Amino acid sequence: MTQTNNPNSQQSTAERLRRWRLILGGGAADGIGGGCLSDRDLAMDGALGALYGNDDAPDGSQDRKGGLGSSSPKVARWLGDIRTFFPTSVVRIMQQDALERLNLQRMLLEPEMLEAIEPDVHLVSNLLSLSGIMPSKTKETARIVVGRVVEELQRKLENPTRQAVLGSLNRATRNLRPRHNEIDWHRTIRANLKNYQPEYRTVIPETRIGYGRKRSSLRDIILCVDQSGSMATSVVYAGIFSAVLATLPAVKTSMVVFDTVVVDLTELLQDPVEVLFGTQLGGGTDINQAIAYCQGLIRQPHETIFVLISDLYEGGNNQEMLKRIAALVASGVQFITLLALNDDGAPSYDHNNTSAIASFGVPSFACTPDLFPDLMAAAINRQDISQWAATRELR
Repeated sequence: MTQTNNPNSQQSTAERLRRWRLILGGGAADGIGGGCLSDRDLAMDGALGALYGNDDAPDGSQDRKGGLGSSSPKVARWLGDIRTFFPTSVVRIMQQDALERLNLQRMLLEPEMLEAIEPDVHLVSNLLSLSGIMPSKTKETARIVVGRVVEELQRKLENPTRQAVLGSLNRATRNLRPRHNEIDWHRTIRANLKNYQPEYRTVIPETRIGYGRKRSSLRDIILCVDQSGSMATSVVYAGIFSAVLATLPAVKTSMVVFDTVVVDLTELLQDPVEVLFGTQLGGGTDINQAIAYCQGLIRQPHETIFVLISDLYEGGNNQEMLKRIAALVASGVQFITLLALNDDGAPSYDHNNTSAIASFGVPSFACTPDLFPDLMAAAINRQDISQWAATRELR
């Protein structure tokens, strides 16, 4: 067998060894050693090892645990390191892993920690859950961080929402099937002159044109949002979408959040950051009480879109909750249940309640933020939401 001294082959082998060394973490049994790493690689390896490092457990097994310790400066340096070595998407994953694996909730209570963190939706939900115990100085920094995330999400979501909803509302105003007292006879006659029947000296109104709707809003949208801990990221997205919808004069938007207490945040919708800090993530769940409150907000059932965002784990009166939903549907309210409004899906929900609600003709599924504007457009156009969700393979 002939050995090759091809420099490219040697370089490729060295790169493979480098990558395996970074993946395996340099334990005693990896068989690679640290000689293949540059100074930058060693710094990157240290950042990974602090979070995912393998240390020998007392029983001789390999027990994965991190090594950031309790030093705030050390954590701050680590946060800076991972932003240097990894792209933003990876940084966000590592930050979330640090919160879960190393119990670093305390770092969110210190302004200098927040300033070093790459903000995202998961970070915002963590900040909101801690807002009740934050020192005032930290809360000021938290508002700035939350504001950055809200601004980014609004920039991403506002135009699609406006275009989808306003397009549907424009179609809804074309009142081509008006009731008798809504017919604009002058426009209807002009539109049907081609249908004039000389022998009867009359016009057949094949197309009837109405005056259109004269209400201040064409649709009422109520978002009723479960703020229990499992729904954290859904609360963030719901707050931002509610704020965007509230800027559209053709719809009347209400946002109600609940755990065992119901809070109406509608008056705060002009400031989505205030909306989010008005939530209190965690606690129990009383869906029945929340729906009962929202029933009092309904003015025109046939023009109301009611979106319940909840995993449907009811801590209150479950049978009464189902009765209320059935009554709302029977009254003409368009009722939609979102098991989650995020990019993570709905890992856990009450299957018995989804089945019971489905028997009322109400679909239940998880929806991603990018599809929510289209969902609202479909609801405004009174499309079959079950079919809409099925064609998009939403569950």
